[in-house]
Amino acid sequence: MTQYTYQERFKTNKGVFDEFTHRNLFELQSRNIFDFLLSPLKVGKESNVFLAKKGKKYLIIKIYRLQNCDFNKMYDYIRKDPRYEYLKKHRRDIIFAWTQREHRNLLKAHELGLDIPKPIAWLHNILIEEFIGDKEPAPQLKDALPQNPLKFFEKIIRDITILYQHGLIHGDLSAFNILNHHEKPYYIDFSQSTLTKTPNSEELLHRDLTNIVQFFKKQGIKADAEELFLKITSIKKTS
Repeated sequence: MTQYTYQERFKTNKGVFDEFTHRNLFELQSRNIFDFLLSPLKVGKESNVFLAKKGKKYLIIKIYRLQNCDFNKMYDYIRKDPRYEYLKKHRRDIIFAWTQREHRNLLKAHELGLDIPKPIAWLHNILIEEFIGDKEPAPQLKDALPQNPLKFFEKIIRDITILYQHGLIHGDLSAFNILNHHEKPYYIDFSQSTLTKTPNSEELLHRDLTNIVQFFKKQGIKADAEELFLKITSIKKTS
């Protein structure tokens, strides 16, 4: 394996990583989780997403910003989740819990057989997951309309139903957070996903369904979000 200096391993634009994140990237690389970072894919308000390499395979590394994250907004979301009722309002603790929750949600969805980026590792504010795509990242649904909209739509509704039946709601579904990879929906960004036990879970489910129905209405698919909501929530949950 090619040896890299510390600086070479994490060479990037000045100011992208704080020293704490540098150390944790180094720790994850030392554990042989990934070999080296490549180019940034997305720089957002809350997180930066990078492409990384592990052998011949690509990985995705998502890094939540410690200084720029709106941790108040994060706290408003996560404190309603029964898994995080213990959480106190401290910036780093909230960001670390937020990252861990996304990892846990991805694990749950993967266990249920949904098409998602398989979670590989997490450490504090860093989440590493499978790369979805071929040579290039799979496009977002908004940029790659399915050839068979009805089939694609029905698959999304089935997957939403499976999640609900097993006690989980995505909470942020849209044409931005669904990829079209070889004419199959792949779901990303599970940071807002929560348990059906959460007080506002049905509100989030309804919002997911509304977003999906409105998008596919433009593709000629007739569906009613309220009817779908009633049908899904009438199903007996297994957990």
